Amino acid sequence: MRIVIQRVNQSSVTIDGQTKSTIGKGFLILIGIGRDDTEEDIKWLVNKIIGLRIFDDEKGVMNRSIMDIDGEILVVSQFTLMASYKKGNRPSWIHAAPHELSIPLYRRFCNTLSEALGKPVGTGEFGADMQIELQNDGPVTICMDTKNKEQRGPTYERL
Repeated sequence: MRIVIQRVNQSSVTIDGQTKSTIGKGFLILIGIGRDDTEEDIKWLVNKIIGLRIFDDEKGVMNRSIMDIDGEILVVSQFTLMASYKKGNRPSWIHAAPHELSIPLYRRFCNTLSEALGKPVGTGEFGADMQIELQNDGPVTICMDTKNKEQRGPTYERL
């Protein structure tokens, strides 16, 4: 699974002119589900999301979690996060999970995240054409991939 977490002051998802979900301060999470993703990926991501300390404390230091600020979360499925771009200029979706796998995993991810957060999580609609609005706070944007659990951030070699 790949996710993009954006710290937001507010966010909403609209489908066919109707607002589906709206949140205040918290996270907008875009999620892509791969062919080999499992329940273990969900557990790992939910633990990381709930514990991620990217909200300012009273000293202006990113030291508070979503739980600490009683924040909200909006989760939107985005299979394009699974794009393979190795060959040519047109992305391939070969790594994206088919609907019969991705829909149940998306729902379990949202339910597990809601349970951990202790309140409902806003959602989009799987497979729908959605318009997402957000006011990015910071901006702060974090990317996570369950296939790179050991990754500690970029490393650069001296040239």
